[in-house]
Amino acid sequence: MTAPTAERTTGRTAGSTAEPTARPRAWRPTRRRITDGLLAALAPIAACGVALGGLTTWVASGGGGSPARIAVTEGRVFLPYGDVRDTAAFFRITNTGGADDRLLKVTSSAVGGDMSLSRHRMTSGNAASARTVDSARVPAGGALAMSPFGLDVTLRADPDWQTGTYVPFTLHFERGGRIEVQAVVIRPGEEM
Repeated sequence: MTAPTAERTTGRTAGSTAEPTARPRAWRPTRRRITDGLLAALAPIAACGVALGGLTTWVASGGGGSPARIAVTEGRVFLPYGDVRDTAAFFRITNTGGADDRLLKVTSSAVGGDMSLSRHRMTSGNAASARTVDSARVPAGGALAMSPFGLDVTLRADPDWQTGTYVPFTLHFERGGRIEVQAVVIRPGEEM
């Protein structure tokens, strides 16, 4: 057995001047190759178009949501009886946006001492209980109506407050930021 020579590896025989028999063919676009390439490119473009159309329909129907839009109205503060200075404030909070929000806290420059959000519940035997809560949900497209029988803001009243006095408050929301409002001092049982 003899070792292959360079002439054998090139496809030429000794003494031959002819070109090699296997010549690479140049790539030429054919109708089939062009069709296959266009179909391969068209598939992801069509998928993106369908996805974009679906998202557009979802957002146009309101499914995409919108930020919380908070409005605070009907601020009231109960005038305390006798020597008791602890009282409660109430607000009506509406959210016309497409996302829930949370009332985190309420502050006031006119109120001395701590203020807190409290939730009141009736227990068996017609007794009431209250507990402090960290925050209160304001649902998207809904409202949070504070009342003496639900959520309120407990605070220490100023001794100079009288019926009709306006007290400034700032309500702090998770997404809606700070909203400054005025609450009127009323006697318990008056129109809320």
